[in-house]
Amino acid sequence: MTDPATAAHLVAELVDLMQLEPLGDDRFRAQSEDLGTPAVFGGQVLGQSLMAASRTVDADRPVHSMHAYFLLPGEHAPIEYAVDRVRDGRSFTTRHVVARQGERIIFEMSASFQTIDPGVEHQSPMPDVPGPEGLSSDLQRRIDLGDRMPARVRAKGLEPHGIEFRAVEADDLLAPVPREAERSIWMRTVAPLPDDPLMHRALLAYASDHGLLSAALLPHGLTYMQSGVRMASLDHAMWFHRDFRLDDWLLYRLDSPSASGARGLSRGSVYTRSGQLVASTAQEGMLRARNHDPRTS
Repeated sequence: MTDPATAAHLVAELVDLMQLEPLGDDRFRAQSEDLGTPAVFGGQVLGQSLMAASRTVDADRPVHSMHAYFLLPGEHAPIEYAVDRVRDGRSFTTRHVVARQGERIIFEMSASFQTIDPGVEHQSPMPDVPGPEGLSSDLQRRIDLGDRMPARVRAKGLEPHGIEFRAVEADDLLAPVPREAERSIWMRTVAPLPDDPLMHRALLAYASDHGLLSAALLPHGLTYMQSGVRMASLDHAMWFHRDFRLDDWLLYRLDSPSASGARGLSRGSVYTRSGQLVASTAQEGMLRARNHDPRTS
């Protein structure tokens, strides 16, 4: 368990990661973190692009949806975000964001914002799963692998992070058994966040990229730690339904309805502990598994 001082420092680093330097003309610059992946973590770009778009919209119009494409792998280097003010209507506002590193466009996103209006309400029920208490964190499960942890993910994979993830289903991280394409993950920051709804939304966008595509690996007994498995996010959609706090436990329920053509589709639903559905996600990504026989799945 991370001590309180370290936990506060880790969360402060996450908050700093979402801070943008204004460059004028609705352009912003943000820094990058290195999580040990070959390319910059897609969730970082999702969160920062949402922050950039939101900087050009009044606070009384929170984001309700975002649709993004990952065009090129990003480097562990500063990223510039340029926002286009597409539309400012009476109730809805639309923004388009392009992320660049040098002359390379690595990412683009459209986001829609809306005034807070009353209306009819319903939601899908929260699945009945065990709570986070007593579950091992993803970090502890990696630590428990010891020398079996692949060297390519060992350096950064054993470092604590500002967001803690606890999987409900304790699949083998190196050789999981093929099963139904559904999984549940509890998540929250390891220390309190500022009372800024935008920061909570941006960091949920960040966290939503964690493990989402891996749901498409479950029916095939595959894991990202296997040397022959290659994964890359192609697009990411997200809808924000209700207010929440990421420093309280949230349940991320994932499923994958399809995989074909070296691509996998995964979906996610985010619930509060009280059962409110606060966000939904969907992502398609490239999935390649060298030497894997699909007939054995």
